[in-house]
Amino acid sequence: MVAFFDYAWYYLFMKRVDKQRELNEAIVSLDDFAVEYNKTLPPGFPKASPERLRKFQLAYPLLFKDGNAWSIDKHRKRFMDWHNTHH
Repeated sequence: MVAFFDYAWYYLFMKRVDKQRELNEAIVSLDDFAVEYNKTLPPGFPKASPERLRKFQLAYPLLFKDGNAWSIDKHRKRFMDWHNTHH
């Protein structure tokens, strides 16, 4: 019984849910990725469009072994670097 309360206490007070981390690691569609990418884009950077994202996907097929699965954590920096040189 004590172990249950220790476990519950840990998750209630010690374990914090990091919403931003969950959002960054979430697997999303191409359209949802574009929306989230454009929200967090630094000023002066070109915005992502579905057309550009598809071109990036064709250029780097190994990043998309799971089909059309996008995540901010996995694709944001790589797309940003590629997009700046191919814009």
